[in-house]
Amino acid sequence: MTEQENAKIDWRGKIGGMDPDEVTGFLNEGVLARLATLDANGYPYLVPIWFEWEPEEGIFWIIAREKSKWAKMILDNPKVALSIDEDVSPLRKVFIQGRVELVEEPNVGGAWVPIAQRMSIRYLGEHGPDYLVPKLGNNRWLFKVVPDNFVTWSGVDWHNRYK
Repeated sequence: MTEQENAKIDWRGKIGGMDPDEVTGFLNEGVLARLATLDANGYPYLVPIWFEWEPEEGIFWIIAREKSKWAKMILDNPKVALSIDEDVSPLRKVFIQGRVELVEEPNVGGAWVPIAQRMSIRYLGEHGPDYLVPKLGNNRWLFKVVPDNFVTWSGVDWHNRYK
C-alpha cells in the first residue's frame, strides 16, 4: 500500500468493534454518558451523566442527587440505555441496554463517595476534589447498571450490515 493510501485509511481509525482493553481504555477517559430512561408518561428522558466502568464485574456505576428526576424514573422502570461516544475521529462508541439495580438509597457518606471521588478526578482533573468536597454532605443514590446488550464501534466507516 502506498503512503498516500495509508494516510487515507489512518484518519478513519481502526474500523469495527473494540476489544475489551480498547473498551476499558475508552471508558476510563472521562467521556460523558447519556442515560436514557422513560418518564411516567412513557416519554424518553435523556440526561448526560458521569459513570464509572468496572470491567472486572462488567457493570457501570452511576450516582444521582437525591432529588434527581431520572433516579425516580429508573426506580419505576429499571430498563435503561447508555450511549457513550466521542465526536472526534476515530469516533469510538459504546451502547448499552441494561437493567439498573439500586445499591444505596440517598445517604451521606455511603459507598458512593469513593466512586464519586474517582469520577471527579477523571472528569475534572486535579480540580475534581475542589468540586466534590463541598458537596459530600448532600444525599446521593448509588445505582449499578448491568448490561444486557453491549455494543461497541470504532472508526469512520459503516458496519457491513449497512453497506
